[in-house]
Amino acid sequence: MSFSFFLVAGVLSLPKNDMPPAIISVLSCCNEVNDLGADTKGGGKSSAAADKVVEEIRAKGGKAVANYDSVEDGEKLIQSALDAFGRIDIVVNNAGILRDRSFVRTSDLDWDLIHRVHLRGSFLVSRAAWNHMKNQNFGRIIMTASAAGIYGNFGQANYSAAKLGMLGLANTLAIEGRKYNIHCNTIAPIAGSRLTETVMPPDLVASLKPEYVAPLVLWLCHEQCQENGGLFEVGAGWIGKLRWERSQGRILRQKSKPMTPEGVRDQWKEICDFTNATKPTTIQESLASFVTVLSQVESGEVGANPAAAATSVASDAGINPTMAVGQKLPTSSFSYSHTQCILYALGVGMSTKDPDHLRFLYEGHPDFSCLPTFGVIPSQSSIMDGGLSSVPGLNIDFTRVLHGEQYLELYKPLPTSGELISEATVADVLDKGSGAVILLDVNTYSGKELLCYNQFSVFVVGAGGFGVKRNSDKAKPPLPPPNRAPDAVVIDSTTRDQAALYRLSGDWNPLHIDPSFAAMGGFKKPILHGLCSFGFAGRHVLKQFADNDPSRFKAIKVRFAKPVTPGQSLQTEMWKEGNRIHIQCKVKETGEVVLTGAYVDLHGTSEGSPEKLPQGGGLQSELVFAEIGRRIKDLGSELVKKVNAVFGWEITKDGKKAAQWTIDLKNGSGSLHKGPYTGKADVTITISDEDFMEVVKGNLMPQKAFFSGKLKMRGNIMLSQKLEVILKDYAKL
Repeated sequence: MSFSFFLVAGVLSLPKNDMPPAIISVLSCCNEVNDLGADTKGGGKSSAAADKVVEEIRAKGGKAVANYDSVEDGEKLIQSALDAFGRIDIVVNNAGILRDRSFVRTSDLDWDLIHRVHLRGSFLVSRAAWNHMKNQNFGRIIMTASAAGIYGNFGQANYSAAKLGMLGLANTLAIEGRKYNIHCNTIAPIAGSRLTETVMPPDLVASLKPEYVAPLVLWLCHEQCQENGGLFEVGAGWIGKLRWERSQGRILRQKSKPMTPEGVRDQWKEICDFTNATKPTTIQESLASFVTVLSQVESGEVGANPAAAATSVASDAGINPTMAVGQKLPTSSFSYSHTQCILYALGVGMSTKDPDHLRFLYEGHPDFSCLPTFGVIPSQSSIMDGGLSSVPGLNIDFTRVLHGEQYLELYKPLPTSGELISEATVADVLDKGSGAVILLDVNTYSGKELLCYNQFSVFVVGAGGFGVKRNSDKAKPPLPPPNRAPDAVVIDSTTRDQAALYRLSGDWNPLHIDPSFAAMGGFKKPILHGLCSFGFAGRHVLKQFADNDPSRFKAIKVRFAKPVTPGQSLQTEMWKEGNRIHIQCKVKETGEVVLTGAYVDLHGTSEGSPEKLPQGGGLQSELVFAEIGRRIKDLGSELVKKVNAVFGWEITKDGKKAAQWTIDLKNGSGSLHKGPYTGKADVTITISDEDFMEVVKGNLMPQKAFFSGKLKMRGNIMLSQKLEVILKDYAKL
């Protein structure tokens, strides 16, 4: 590649603005040398400095032209290079003057002149070159900052502010230019020049040669160099890269409690403690910490440091929801035998120490079965195999993807061996500000028979800001547990090798096995897979409320909140609400909640075999009445005022009564009752399970259903006008 190299004069020059021989010998290319020829304070004008550099470049066999415009005439400077050489590849923003004053003696002119030359000049020249670089899909921009900008320096408030401003400009150009192969880096050099000779002893100026700076600039400008957004101190033959460091900090706020200066005072030592400090590299990583704080405060789970949770952040992931939503991933296949079923059961903590576990660990057991949560394993292969990378509109960094939530629904018990096919679709893409959420719907088949459905909710940290909706009606929402003591608690220990064992089921992420890789993610040691904790919780419910009968397991939903370290104990707390078991999983040793908003839906014992039920299993209306029951607990008195009636419901399936419910919104704070009702209902409604769901979804008006014979009523039929309040306004499906 033949470069057009544009040097805007300054510290890359030899004393008196000579071009370093290193640049001349290495770059056999086209150069425009700009120097207004002003003195170090910005006064005067001369062509001598630029002309001398041009002469030296030409003497070494290079091509060069001089330009004497001010850097505030950025368009003229760039046009001059284009006229001479036809293209612009590299810009080194190096123009500078000094007007040193103590802060109190700094005049408006002292301030403005420094910023016009250093910061505004860099902006105008870079902007003039930008579209040319963008159109040719190549560009390199170097900003020349200063140690004064990084650390501050007495008497240089104006200069320090401008130089750090150049770093901020460079960081943004690095982000915006990356997709066009335009890289922008910043150097903070120490070298002898017309500027530094005014503040350094002559012997030091002579020793700090610009030749010791030039090689770094040459490499950063090379087409093979992929460095972008870096900051380097350089001089005297030494080069060092700088990065920001941030303490772990402390959360000082709790929900519904004020934050006080005394709290800041008392935690000051911890706030300023750089032990296990993090090293944020993007604004998204910084913001992710605050989003984590807000989430923890709102959920009442304050305790973890947000900085530790935000060490892996995406920067400029490109997401186009219009292109991505509805796209199908490549179909994936999964072949397994009873060995994989047993290996998975061991991976989620089952042991021959418990006789009840033998049916999942021994293929010769008369009731040998596959654990229901194994249903995530064949479906995740569609994602693990890189299928997501093939989706148009999802230009994301896969090292920044986190597993946020998981929903699994079984339509029949999983076979203990087979050939399964999974078909995945991008259901929705959400903008959460600090990141993007991608909802993936995965249907898994045995032949043409649908076995299970998974919804993966993955969070791409730092990929937000593309401006679409934050929520989706396609998402399976997490639900909080009841506000009472749990009905059952199971504590189960994980082993030191739990992650090493679970990963054999197919999740090979080195985060769970390699200490050095875990350290890169901000963890002191490898962590347990979230889906392993998911498996622990699922089997706890299966044993506690379904007698380890896989045919009763219908669905499970969890949100992954915190990591678990292998060797810690998992404490699963369970609340029974009809056929729904709410669950919350904690690390027993620390009390931190690791699975939130979670629940397991079971088939009722009298509802028959799931194989004979429609897709999704059981009665669809079960979930609606369960939701109505929760709303009555929260808003019962409000509903009683609006409705003031008792509704009896008879739900039919295939022409036969399948369930009976009573919604009492007349007495006290209201109640929901399943089964025969001893009191008197104001109106009794008979409707099929299917038609009931159509009414709830708004596809069938209650009045129309009544006149068409799909909905039958006994008693005060005028109360049908209040059905919408119960089913639509408060069910909130």
